[in-house]
Amino acid sequence: MRYPDSRLSEGFLNIFSSSLMFAKEAYVSRFWSTGKFGCLVLLTVCFTFIYFRFLQSLSITDFMLVDFEDKPRQKINLDDTLIFGARPAVQTRTYWKAPIIWEGMFDPNLYDQKHIEGQSSVALTVFAVGRYLDAYLNTFLTSAEQHFMLGLRVTYYVFTDLPDKVPKIQLAPQRSLKVIQVLKQSNWQDISMMRMKSISDTIESEIRDRCDYVFCFDVDQEFKGRFGSEALGESVALLHAHFYKLPKERFTYDRNPKSKAFMETGDFYYHAAIFGGLLENVKNLTDSCYLNIMEDKTNGVEALWHDESHLNKYFWSYKPSRLLSPEYCWDQTIGDVRDINVTRLIWAPKDYETLRTK
Repeated sequence: MRYPDSRLSEGFLNIFSSSLMFAKEAYVSRFWSTGKFGCLVLLTVCFTFIYFRFLQSLSITDFMLVDFEDKPRQKINLDDTLIFGARPAVQTRTYWKAPIIWEGMFDPNLYDQKHIEGQSSVALTVFAVGRYLDAYLNTFLTSAEQHFMLGLRVTYYVFTDLPDKVPKIQLAPQRSLKVIQVLKQSNWQDISMMRMKSISDTIESEIRDRCDYVFCFDVDQEFKGRFGSEALGESVALLHAHFYKLPKERFTYDRNPKSKAFMETGDFYYHAAIFGGLLENVKNLTDSCYLNIMEDKTNGVEALWHDESHLNKYFWSYKPSRLLSPEYCWDQTIGDVRDINVTRLIWAPKDYETLRTK
């Protein structure tokens, strides 16, 4: 709040105080001199009247000046800028009001500016085990350098059983790569499922003090277009390219009641090739999935689509705050591309007979 000039205020107050003191002394020492005492009282009243008239002459805005530089900036919710009607042919919001991000809905410059100003940092985890390292890792990393979260601080965490074979790639400023050695599993199903524990452990030991967000990727993919800060959110899930237009009864949830991944119904079918969010949320997700996977193994049960089945169960119970459209992970063998304005990440061709560990 702004008050009248302090020097003027202090002057009036000093005069007022001095007058009162003088009046008091005059009353005590010369109480018989009523004429002089009356003059002093009149003088005091005059000064008081002038002071309050001065206050009244000030405009209301003079009393309400806020020092904005001393207050923190008001945070802008970037999602308030999303244009949900920009893509009328597809669903752009869930019934729990989470946005589904499609090209044309967002201003990429606005998102980048706010995240750069906020110094957002991202950990990207990727598993390159066995033959997958030679087949995909170099393409994945070099294409990520061209398209993934440009302008932000990014740390790649490469999980592999062959650390000496991780390719040396040229990294941009503010970007780094760390290799995490993992044990070789007996079959590809265990590799797929045990990544949840590896991610959780690494969040606790490595990522917690370095990054705000964590994104987890399959390695057999290639970035083709912007995969930027508009994808960041508290809890992020990806719509599966093969299921996003199908009715729910055709979703391939685990239907085995003995499995912890069992689902009768759900909201969407999510692809485990990408998931992410704030560090603590990804930690909770991976911990939950890992515990359920281990309980299934103890009971001699294996979920239909392994970690993806458990991921879908988790997101059924704990709704993601942000969904990525299939533009963020597209299979080019799908013939109907009417909804896909841009391909940001594509599935790489796969030869499972050669790649998967027996």
